[in-house]
Amino acid sequence: MPALDVVAFDADDTLWQNERFYRLTEAAFTELLADYADPDHLTERLLETERRNLARYGFGIKGFTLSMIETALEITEGKAPASVIQAILDKGHEMLEHPVELLPHAAETVQRLKGEFRLMVITKGDLFDQERKIALSGLADQFDGIEIVSDKNPETYRNVFSRHGVSAEKAMMVGNSLKSDVLPVLDLGGWGVHVPHSQTWAFERAEPPQSHPRFREIDHLGGLQDILKSLG
Repeated sequence: MPALDVVAFDADDTLWQNERFYRLTEAAFTELLADYADPDHLTERLLETERRNLARYGFGIKGFTLSMIETALEITEGKAPASVIQAILDKGHEMLEHPVELLPHAAETVQRLKGEFRLMVITKGDLFDQERKIALSGLADQFDGIEIVSDKNPETYRNVFSRHGVSAEKAMMVGNSLKSDVLPVLDLGGWGVHVPHSQTWAFERAEPPQSHPRFREIDHLGGLQDILKSLG
């Protein structure tokens, strides 16, 4: 079995909380438009808009905010009050300024692995926001490489690993999204460790590849060291 060279971490909902703030903002959004549609319908329409806009805005809070505004205008047939649009913008600003809340075991796990492996962050989303969160996390100095990408697919990972001089077969990706963090790296011959988060976005869900020899799943980041020890 080849030794691992790199252990890479997703950031949002793997190292720190993220989706929770989207869901809280979504709840506020449905309250703002309660006179026009029921919450379930608004949530469905917003998700449809987000999916449609990914090619335009990419992942992140700014695209989410624009999608909320677009959904509000569609639901109200262009009659959404200015006060509602302003409230949506305010909620987006709040998200962009929210403190970073590390998830349990994140800091100690990264610190313990420092020096044993080359550590990386591979995260997607808005460049400014991700840079802000990485800086505020207190973990930036623990990583040998930080990559902020627009999307995560096999080609993205292939390019990232190539830039850092590592073969995919000797890399492990750790994250909460099966779709973005685990499956693309398994496709390249690497290792994928799934750390489920209770509020993973619907777009990021996929069936776990339980029979894949390089797939692992842990309840929290505190279990990562045992996984690594088991690989020898």
